[in-house]
Amino acid sequence: MVVPLIATAPPAPLPPPLLPCPAEAGWEVVAGARLPRRGADGAQLGGYSAASYDSHRDGLLLLSDAPRGRVDAWSGVRQLGRVPLRPLFRLELKGSPQAPLPEEIDAEGLVVVGERLWVASEGRRSAARPAQLLAFDRSSGVLQRATPLPADWQPAPGQGLGANQGPESLALLRRPGRTDVLLMAAESPLRQDPPAQVRLLCWSLEPTGPKPRALARLAIPAGEGWGLTDLLVVDAPGPSPALLALLRRFQAPARWQVLLAHYPLPGEGADPGAVQEPLQQWDLIAGGLPPDNWEAMTPGPDRGDGRPTLLLAADDNFSPLQDNHLALLAPRRSAPCPPNR
Repeated sequence: MVVPLIATAPPAPLPPPLLPCPAEAGWEVVAGARLPRRGADGAQLGGYSAASYDSHRDGLLLLSDAPRGRVDAWSGVRQLGRVPLRPLFRLELKGSPQAPLPEEIDAEGLVVVGERLWVASEGRRSAARPAQLLAFDRSSGVLQRATPLPADWQPAPGQGLGANQGPESLALLRRPGRTDVLLMAAESPLRQDPPAQVRLLCWSLEPTGPKPRALARLAIPAGEGWGLTDLLVVDAPGPSPALLALLRRFQAPARWQVLLAHYPLPGEGADPGAVQEPLQQWDLIAGGLPPDNWEAMTPGPDRGDGRPTLLLAADDNFSPLQDNHLALLAPRRSAPCPPNR
């Protein structure tokens, strides 16, 4: 009997990691745009401090740090810089009798998981403005759960987060067969910690609620004013994912510095007092990014040449001296780099 051969298609090649190759090649600013300061109804827009892009719908969610928090949805990122983005809807964040929201929050980090929006709220070292991990219903914007940060992050004499110093970042770590994890970093060193290092928390999204665990710390540049404003988990050559961190510094009267740093993802069993140095960091303003208050990043749409992209957003602080920028960055790749490296 002759058994017919069944042709099987070769496996699709893995997409290249969202990293330059070689690392020294850096990043290319391939598109940019300014968002309007006011919506069609005349309401003020801005304060965008976190972003989440859905490539299937070409939809961009931008989290505003307006006093009660707001999410603005836009479409048209694939044509960024060629046609204006189109506003889709506005979602006001609000509390309920079961889960009241403070009079003011400072919404700084955003992760979308299913029908839930996870938000990192920056604190002011006061009971009225605590730093928290907040969970909102994606459709209604109603607060479902507010989780306090661990005790050593809480304000007390000589310890805890500084006022308006985090957390500003939130990233999703998703692995097959394992519970989803949120990664949260402090913007600046805690008061009890040495300078030039920030703590990293791992929140396991258990059915009973998020459970925090300390991971190794991340080294940031020395010098007053440096802070970590966003995190992103990305694939990297090798078996483990990596972290990209957006680092920002402001020096009066109007000097901005912005670095993008690549860290190895700290292992779950690592000493929480250990410090991870960046494997590589890139000066984005020297690479062509407009100097401003860049605070948010999310993976963007793939380019026609197959490269993935990184979408950055700037927070205008509702100031006429700043802008709501968007910028699309693509990793440079040289010919010797294989497609999946």
